[in-house]
Amino acid sequence: MRKTLLLILFITLTGTICAFGQAAKAIIPLGGNAWATGKAVITDDGLTNWKSAQDAISIYFRVDKAAELTFALRLRAPEGKSKISITIGKHVFVKQVANAGFDTLTIGKVMVQPGYIKVDLKGVNKSGSIYADVTELIAEGAQPANELTYVKTGSSFHFGRRGPSVHLRYNIPQEIKNDVRWFYNEITVPQKMDVIGSYFMADGFSGGYFGMQVNSDTERRVLFSVWSPFKTDDPKSIPDSLRIKLLNKGDKVHGGEFGDEGSGGQSYLQYPWQAGKTYAFLLEAEPNKLHNSTTYTAWFKETGTDKWLLIASFSRPQTVGYLTDLYSFVENFEPDNGNKIRMAYYTNQWLSDSAGKWHAVTEAKYTGDETARKNYRKDYSGGLKDGRLYLRNGGFFDDLTPLNQKFEYRRSLHPPMIDFNKLPR
Repeated sequence: MRKTLLLILFITLTGTICAFGQAAKAIIPLGGNAWATGKAVITDDGLTNWKSAQDAISIYFRVDKAAELTFALRLRAPEGKSKISITIGKHVFVKQVANAGFDTLTIGKVMVQPGYIKVDLKGVNKSGSIYADVTELIAEGAQPANELTYVKTGSSFHFGRRGPSVHLRYNIPQEIKNDVRWFYNEITVPQKMDVIGSYFMADGFSGGYFGMQVNSDTERRVLFSVWSPFKTDDPKSIPDSLRIKLLNKGDKVHGGEFGDEGSGGQSYLQYPWQAGKTYAFLLEAEPNKLHNSTTYTAWFKETGTDKWLLIASFSRPQTVGYLTDLYSFVENFEPDNGNKIRMAYYTNQWLSDSAGKWHAVTEAKYTGDETARKNYRKDYSGGLKDGRLYLRNGGFFDDLTPLNQKFEYRRSLHPPMIDFNKLPR
């Protein structure tokens, strides 16, 4: 009996050791982990329309530890033959593709270092109309303890390619926990960090958010939105009694509705804000017990000037109270630009109570969205840099800042000089 038990134990342990020692294979779908320039296109199914030698395709994933990996591609050349180059670090492989159906093409072995790995594809020559359709990059050889990070099949490729969003959640001083009427914040986006698709949000609260966006090469917006208390992604389904009401808006400000991420009232001003300059955001909450509602009003200006611009005033029904759950964030809403870095500094956060007394914010918690929390991507950072709060995401940089840290900061700056009675209404 003892010998039998020892034999069973030996087999169990041996099997366990073999399992833990077995090298892992990562199947990395291009649909969530690749970007293309030129006419080539990345869809959820992978790389298509790869016709030009000028097209450049890059695939990204991350390793925790150094490893020798064997690389392969799952691909096809629907017609004719193609020759393609694959660059991994300093290693360049040139391979011929002649299979009309999808098959695995071995590339070779590469010793990779910790951090993000970039795999570049280029066309060399072809006899058919395209170089290849490519669905997956395969990386084999990492030990199980060496985590490989990439957007996996079954998750959202849309959000994976957008990249992680990161936030700063501000600590409200205890003495004004339920009495924050005004929220003041400043944003500076460094040069070249103003990537198309970026939303640099300054004044977030439990009922909405207020910040600035890069919408195209020629259009930038200052955006202020308030959610309806009716939970839906379809603004047309909101009952009239629960609709956000636009009470007033500034000159040239667009007012309307939004959906797909909750629903509510939206306003924006097309404004040519510039990287390198600092902009101030001011938000007010004015509760009305009689009408069981709260009016939220947002103003914006370039620091160093005296001219506040009214963005909009919205009334939110079934809400009576001052500002709570204050936060900022940086996100990318353009998946094709998820391979670019964006960054913003957040400075000079002040809160005023209903009596008009300013209180400094001196602590913020740094958090991330689901894309960050589930480790689909690890190109995010935040906290304190040169004494200023900052957020950064996208672009596959390696200096990750772990989430859920609290940062305390001190300042000798004076509170903002604002005559509330002279603000444009």
